[in-house]
Amino acid sequence: MTSEVTTVQTRDMLVGKYDKKALLKSPYNLWFNPNYENYKPSAATLSELKKHTGGVTVTVFMGTWCEDSQHRVPEFYNVLDAIGFDTEKVTLIMVDKLKTTPENFEAGLDITNVPTFIFYKNGKELHRIVESYMESAEKDMLKILSGQPYKHAYQD
Repeated sequence: MTSEVTTVQTRDMLVGKYDKKALLKSPYNLWFNPNYENYKPSAATLSELKKHTGGVTVTVFMGTWCEDSQHRVPEFYNVLDAIGFDTEKVTLIMVDKLKTTPENFEAGLDITNVPTFIFYKNGKELHRIVESYMESAEKDMLKILSGQPYKHAYQD
C-alpha cells in the first residue's frame, strides 16, 4: 500500500528547470488554477511594487508535492502578472522531497524549505522568502525590492 502512494507521488512530481506553463497542465493545474484565481492582492501595494522591479530577477525553488508550494507559487505568479513582470526573468526550479535536482541547481544556495523565492537585483541576491509569506506575497516582495527591513520565516 505504501509503495503505491510513493509511486503516485513520484509520477506526479516534476524535478528540474521548468516554467509556469508546466504548472498549467494536469495534474498541477488542479491546485495551481484555483490558488492563482482566488488570490486577491492589494491594489495599492501592487502599484508601489511595480516601481521597484527594474533589474530584478527571481529564482523559485518549489516542490509540486509540497502544500506550501501549491499555495504560495500561484499567489506569487498572480502578483507578477498583476504588475506586468516579465516571467522570462523568473527561473522556476522543481525539487524532489530532499530539495535536490539531478542538475544540482540548488548547490550553494542553502535551500532548506520550499517554496524559496530568491530575489536578485543586477545579479546580486537582495533577500529571499522562505516557505511562507510574513504578511502577503505582494507586501513581502515590496519590502524586499524597496530595501525595507525584512526577515523570512527561518531567519534569526
